Formats: sequence, C-alpha cells, structure tokens
Amino acid sequence: MALTAEQQQEIDAARAAEGRTLRPTVPALEAMLFHAVPVLDHGFVRVIDYMGDDAAIVQAARVSYGRGTRAANEDKGLIRYLMRHRHSTPFEMCEIKFHVKLPIFVARQWIRHRTANVNEYSARYSILDREFYIPAPEHLAAQSAMNRQGRGDVLQGEEAARVLDLLREDATRNYDHYIEMLNEDEGGQPADPGRQGLARELARMNLTLNAYTQWYWKTDLHNLFHFLSLRADAHAQYEIRVYAEAMMTMAEAWVPIAAGAFRDYRLGAVTLSAQMLAILRRMLAGEAVEQAGSGLSKREWRELMETLGRGE
Repeated sequence: MALTAEQQQEIDAARAAEGRTLRPTVPALEAMLFHAVPVLDHGFVRVIDYMGDDAAIVQAARVSYGRGTRAANEDKGLIRYLMRHRHSTPFEMCEIKFHVKLPIFVARQWIRHRTANVNEYSARYSILDREFYIPAPEHLAAQSAMNRQGRGDVLQGEEAARVLDLLREDATRNYDHYIEMLNEDEGGQPADPGRQGLARELARMNLTLNAYTQWYWKTDLHNLFHFLSLRADAHAQYEIRVYAEAMMTMAEAWVPIAAGAFRDYRLGAVTLSAQMLAILRRMLAGEAVEQAGSGLSKREWRELMETLGRGE
C-alpha cells in the first residue's frame, strides 16, 4: 500500500497538530491516530477520531458524575458483567471513526452492516485511482463443495496463473476504457478536444468490482463489536476479515478491558441452543448420545460435535 506524497503530507500535518482537551484520551490509540495500517495490496484502515474509553462504559452503566474512584478490578468486573449479560447501551457511549480504503466488492459486503454513519468517495464527482485488488496466490481458491459461501482448495499451476492473468487483464482493460470514456487528463481538461466525454456518473459503471474505493465509517463500540464478531470470525471471507482484524487491534488499544471481554464472551465463544445444551448435559451424565436420537439435524449435530472437539 503506497500513499501519495499529498496523502502522506496530510497525515503528517494532522499528526503534528495538537490541542488541549478536557475529555478522556487513550495514549495507545492516540499513537495510532491517522496512521494508515496496510490491508490487502492497496488498501488501508486508519482511526480518524474517537470518543470515550473503558471508563466511559463504566460511567454510563453507573450514571456517575465523574470518572469514578472505584478500584480498576471493580471496573473490569462490571464491564465483563455487561458484556456477559449483553447489556449493550453502556458500550454505545463510545464511538470511533475510521477511514478505510477497500475493494468495491468488499465495500458492498461491508455496507450490509446498517449500524454506522458512512460517507463514500464518489465516482460521480471524482475519478477513481488505477488500483485493483489482485489476490495473492495462496488466497486464490476454488468454490467450496460443502459451503456455497466459502472456498475450497487453492488453485495451482497453470489454472492459477491463468486466473490471475484474467483478473489483471480485465481490470486494466476496463479501467483504460473508463478513462477513454471520461476523456479527461489529470488536470480535468479534455484529453481529446474533439470529443465531449461521458459523464463520470455513467463511465464508472464499466469498472470492475476489484477497483478500490474509500469511505469514512463511524460507529459506536457496541455495533463495532457486532461487526467484528461476524467479520473477524474465522469463517468470514478473507478480504473483509483482514480489515476486521486490523480494526480489532485498534479496539484493543482503545478499550482494552472491553475488547478483552469481547474476545472472551463473543469472538472466542459459541452459542448453544436449548437442545444442544440438553444433549451436553446428557453427555456429561455419561449417556451415549447419537445424532439419530438427538433431535438435531445432521448439520446442527456436526456443528455441536465440532464445538466439543469431537468432529470427524
């Protein structure tokens, strides 16, 4: 991921500007502010602003007037209690804003989370950069035979090379045609004075979905954790999971106690249905339970056995 000289100058200027504040700040996250963390081949994610910290969660839960004088272990216990029992409102008191550069197909998956404020780079007004996501060979996989939304074995040899060639060729050709239809040079003047050029809002339709877009994405901590619970999960698509993992690292710097509770009670935990819990109790009592008499479907049974480490 290479930032332009102008982008780097803007980041340096933002980091150089300092101001006094009475609001709580988090040194670990302050050190990350504005820095672009590379993701994929041309993407990045960076924190632009935030409000609140672990103490703000505690303050909201207790509706106290200040940051409190209770022992740190009491605050930690309260946050873990709130997470464990799904009391979400105190976590909503913390907010964070990210600047994200990502492939369009990832953005379309990401936008399904309708719990954030989003402002995306507009190709109606601006020209997109000549940057496309091309998977690394180890992430070039076939369709899974078991999961309609998943990947199977990694492509090898000539087939893999051919797929990569097609991805590059199609993205490059379509972008060249996009620029030709726009008929604009870098200064916004007609490249060919003899042609009018197509409107930007129409020319953009020809771009491939692996072209990069950018947006500002602002959300509260509760909804950030919900996003991360789905997208930082091992079953999430790789191209969005790597963004979620980078954001999880930022959340751990921002609210370490809440992030730790989230890892324990959400990200690293599983949910059992009432039937599954009943089966587990029968197993703990020494009963030999089989799928046929369990009341679970084959898929539910397989998921339960995998959770218990008894998968085939």
